[in-house]
Amino acid sequence: MSFFEIHDPAFGRFVLGNAPVKQLASGFDWVEGPVWFGDAGCLLFSDIPNNRILRYTPGAGISTYRAPSNYANGHTRDRQGRLVSCEHGTRRVTRTELDGAITVIADSYQGKLLNSPNDVVVKSDGSIWFTDPHYGIGSNYEGFAAEQELPCYVYRVDPDGTIEAVLIDFNCPNGLAFSPDESVLYVADTGRMYHDDPHHIRSFSMASGRPQQSRMFHSISTGKADGIRCDTEGNLWSSAGDGVHCIAPDGHLMGKILVPERVSNICFGGRAKHQLFITATTSLYAITLNRVGVQTP
Repeated sequence: MSFFEIHDPAFGRFVLGNAPVKQLASGFDWVEGPVWFGDAGCLLFSDIPNNRILRYTPGAGISTYRAPSNYANGHTRDRQGRLVSCEHGTRRVTRTELDGAITVIADSYQGKLLNSPNDVVVKSDGSIWFTDPHYGIGSNYEGFAAEQELPCYVYRVDPDGTIEAVLIDFNCPNGLAFSPDESVLYVADTGRMYHDDPHHIRSFSMASGRPQQSRMFHSISTGKADGIRCDTEGNLWSSAGDGVHCIAPDGHLMGKILVPERVSNICFGGRAKHQLFITATTSLYAITLNRVGVQTP
């Protein structure tokens, strides 16, 4: 059985012929938001409809990290190693301090409630960037059905707490990632709920410190781009309907990792950041690559 589709011969060097796609755990309802904790030797991820954050530990399996989780979705770590989470149920972005206390990063903008923060990244200057589509308030499945008070924006939160809507022309911004040198910001647009709207990824120059010079970077051929992450050479890895797509820095498709369920999110981890962890519908998967992911810490 082949786990790969090679569209560019260079992709053959990224994958290992004897490294399969492994199903690590299953039986969930809809999983997203994987984040690797190398210092703890574990992966956290969200089982959103079941209102919990789960922990996968190699050799030990699945345990519960937090329940209830406020219907948490995407996660990342800041430069101090703290967990930063997007919560659908409370319509906010939070940080879990090292002592376990919860700090609210953002829950409103210009006096109005956020929609349902989805994915989040932290830049080297300490700023926190997150997307705010309306998926979590569209029904009671992944949060609580509620009225939408704000458009679907991409936000930046300065270290002093100042919040700014930096991208305001998306249908539903979803996954986001910085290039290894942070000169480019990538943002996936997954479209309005229940409509076959955009399934593309846009890129922005960060030369001025704010995203500018928007261009259509890549359009996913099967399904939609949700979670996205970069390797150290600047290749962008994206979730898709048939697995994970690897996209070169110039925007062309290099290859695919085929997964038997619809992929939601991805992250790099493992002892050398050479494993790709994959959340896909009801299961958690992983594959070992001949690539190293960008992850700090």
